Amino acid sequence: EYLPKIADGSLIATLAMTEPSGRFDAEGIGEVRALPSDDGFQISGTKLFITDAHVSDLLVVAARTKDAGDKSFGVTLFLVDRNTAGITVNLLETMDQTRKQCEVVFDRVNVSRDRVLGQVDMGWPVLQKVLNLGCAALCAEMVGGAQRVLDISVDYAKERVQFGRPIGSFQAIKHKCAEMMLQVESAKSAAYYAAWAVDEDVPEAPLAVSMAKAYCSDAYRHTAGEGIQVHGGIGFTWEHDMHLYFKRAKYTEFTFGDATYHRELVAQEINL
Repeated sequence: EYLPKIADGSLIATLAMTEPSGRFDAEGIGEVRALPSDDGFQISGTKLFITDAHVSDLLVVAARTKDAGDKSFGVTLFLVDRNTAGITVNLLETMDQTRKQCEVVFDRVNVSRDRVLGQVDMGWPVLQKVLNLGCAALCAEMVGGAQRVLDISVDYAKERVQFGRPIGSFQAIKHKCAEMMLQVESAKSAAYYAAWAVDEDVPEAPLAVSMAKAYCSDAYRHTAGEGIQVHGGIGFTWEHDMHLYFKRAKYTEFTFGDATYHRELVAQEINL
């Protein structure tokens, strides 16, 4: 019913997972609860940092339906129309204004049982796989952004003249560009491996994804920052595109968990 419309662009869907705790694990899903009602469930609580919720037609909502010692049990996914009574969407003031984030408040929102995606209380394994796919795709975006920053910076270093010579001939600029290239190429390798791992659904896919997300987050942020330094004064202005890449780097750094979070997941995967 939904996939063809999402594919052709006639329907916009977004994932409503993150809560005020800012966590991307099962324990982070707790404030938004879905309580049984006569004809289904009633959802209440607040979701934060939901991408493009203000223009979405459909919300895939992760809500706590049962408390258990194992927090991976008791999470249920619901398909909820954004215009359903009781839903309030507020735009957030964030650094990256090219990718909007929202607060979504659910005030006793009634959903029928046929709006459950998958099985009741068994939504986390599905969500975990989706997060791995999303992380792998986001790593590819970060690599693309970092590569573009490198290309722009190198081109600028070749054409910007100071003291009678291109600034790219100065050793300090050479060092910055060389370090940026090292970061970009290493991030590519990590992102390619993560993409292969999730596509083939191999056992080490979660490890590959966390390794890639940790490295690509740092690489994109570092490259975007150094790109601004290479450009000097013009790099700080809104007239130049460099600020857009820097802001997107900060946004993607924390989406689906930052580098510190994913390094912890890597440590857990290899039993450190």
